[in-house]
Amino acid sequence: MDPNLMTVVRGGLLLETASRSAPAQDLVIQNGVLREIGEPGHEVPEGTLEIDATGMLLMPGLINAHTHGHGSLGKGLGDRWTLEHLLHAGPWLIGGRGLEDKHLAATLNAAEMVLKGCTAAYDLYFEFPLPTLEGMHAVAKGYKDVGVRSVIAPMMADRTLLDANPGLLDAFPESDQKRLSKLRASPTAEILSACRTLLKDWPFDPERTKLALAPTIPLHCSDEFIIECHNLARDHDVGLHMHLAESRIQAVTGMKRYGKTLTAHLDELGFLEPSFTAAHGVWLDDDDLKRLADNGCSLAHNPGSNLRLGSGIAPARAAVSHGLNVGIGTDGSHCADNQNMFEAMRFASFASRIMSADTNEWLATDKIVAMATEGSARALGFGDDIGRLVPGAKADIVFLDLTNINFVPFNDPVNQIVHTEDSSAVQSVMVDGEFVLKDRRFTKINYEQLCHDVEDTVDRLQGANADARVIAENLEGMVSQFCVGLAGEPYHIHHWCGHTPSPHQ
Repeated sequence: MDPNLMTVVRGGLLLETASRSAPAQDLVIQNGVLREIGEPGHEVPEGTLEIDATGMLLMPGLINAHTHGHGSLGKGLGDRWTLEHLLHAGPWLIGGRGLEDKHLAATLNAAEMVLKGCTAAYDLYFEFPLPTLEGMHAVAKGYKDVGVRSVIAPMMADRTLLDANPGLLDAFPESDQKRLSKLRASPTAEILSACRTLLKDWPFDPERTKLALAPTIPLHCSDEFIIECHNLARDHDVGLHMHLAESRIQAVTGMKRYGKTLTAHLDELGFLEPSFTAAHGVWLDDDDLKRLADNGCSLAHNPGSNLRLGSGIAPARAAVSHGLNVGIGTDGSHCADNQNMFEAMRFASFASRIMSADTNEWLATDKIVAMATEGSARALGFGDDIGRLVPGAKADIVFLDLTNINFVPFNDPVNQIVHTEDSSAVQSVMVDGEFVLKDRRFTKINYEQLCHDVEDTVDRLQGANADARVIAENLEGMVSQFCVGLAGEPYHIHHWCGHTPSPHQ
């Protein structure tokens, strides 16, 4: 499409979240930017391309504040897993991948998001044993091929799961301890060197594909590594993203190790600043939330994953009250099973309602839509350029079919987007004013070929990782015993519902 060509989208109803309305409006687009919004029949120059959006609700593209592209090939694996079970299974879940596998996983992740109305994502992609220039380029290309905006943040750690959780090694049989004790993370200096190479040689257009750094979890990273990641990010003006207080086990262990909360420790290291997005934050207390807000940070709220892994209910409503910017994410498909931002919004709504009997403490649907668009846009570092349909913003538009059963009858567009829409009404998707999905068919990739390639790849990888899977599954019970014991230790806040279950429930 000629970027200078003017386009007008006519006949659609434009979502206005704040007023919970959807008036008929014409949208004029040029060079990927929404130039004008006018009444139906708005005059445009001769030769303007017209797009008929009759019967469509037009909303900003949803923005995924936290995902893991490497998890797309692990959809549906694992049942009664905690976060620690997931980390324990890592070697067989993502082992043995070549460059084409990494590109394929990212492409699949991006394709699912587009089908479900998402136009941008913050992807913490894990490449073992450390991030490579070729690997991260392959991941970024996957998103670019589909047409999705992305922030690619290599997920890194210079400590292993065993290093991060003292005592876990002792929970395993002696016959396994010797083998497991030999596991080592990549040296700090090597990981930092890889980061410098990435930051120096990032060839992608930052309007569509940004780079960030993701030291994965405070306990999995040495203080030296955390500080150097911060310095590199500041020197190169890129974002920082980290899983923070996701599980009670992390919160308890952090207090034991540092004598303070994980957030307080990061603050002491000088890590907190506006470029930082904290993921999950289930076990953040009010002081933690205040620290994050005072430093201009963002929180990526992942309610579906938090429920799936039994991590607890994050204090998202309290975060908003403290003035913290909150976005919404899906997390990876290996720990939340899909990339459905509509479902994530609904979980955000419902989870807030079991935290308090006071309805004023519940998240309202208009706030949730704003989180999943404008809030996530700020978390990704795109500011006000995306997540809104106003003159001057990028024309990232989702077309929702109002004849879909989810919108019949059409009563309150905001409530129905959060509480009834399941992504099945997504008809078409634009990024920069260009269709990447038209009438539920991709315009830039061959979806049928993608499905075929994914099935072949998963068959090959599962065969290659079969022995590692058997070893890990044989030790899952020991991981469970350790986690239940540690999670039962006292902590000064409680973000689970009901009582703490016994090991046999």
